Amino acid sequence: MLKVEPILIFAGQASQAIKMYEKAFGAELKEKMLYSDANPKDYQCRDEEKDLVFHAQIKIGKQIIMLADDYEASLSGEAGGKGFLIDLVVQFDSDDQLKAAYEVLAEGATITAPICSTTYCSCCASLIDKFGGRWQLMSGYKG
Repeated sequence: MLKVEPILIFAGQASQAIKMYEKAFGAELKEKMLYSDANPKDYQCRDEEKDLVFHAQIKIGKQIIMLADDYEASLSGEAGGKGFLIDLVVQFDSDDQLKAAYEVLAEGATITAPICSTTYCSCCASLIDKFGGRWQLMSGYKG
């Protein structure tokens, strides 16, 4: 069976993003390797990248999400020094859970749609977090 697991590529901020996602979503860190942990056969680590994330996996609900840092992107300014350009939809069991996560993510974020109710869910919001992550939050989905 095919399975899609998004990967979020950051410009040196993956570790900080993981901590925020643990707090916002109760994400469980499944795996984290720094560039300094990488097998030299896979990658020759430079001193300036040794503390960056080579590969990580978190679990939010039942979904695995991979994360990594791209040192070259941080040098070139690719993605404006911020992370990824993939929207991820997170569906919550309650409006209260959504609002709690929103409060964490909203700090330093660009709000693209404030918390509201729609015809398809009881509560939703979307934002671009301070690391460049694009999130759509939903609860009470009526689909």
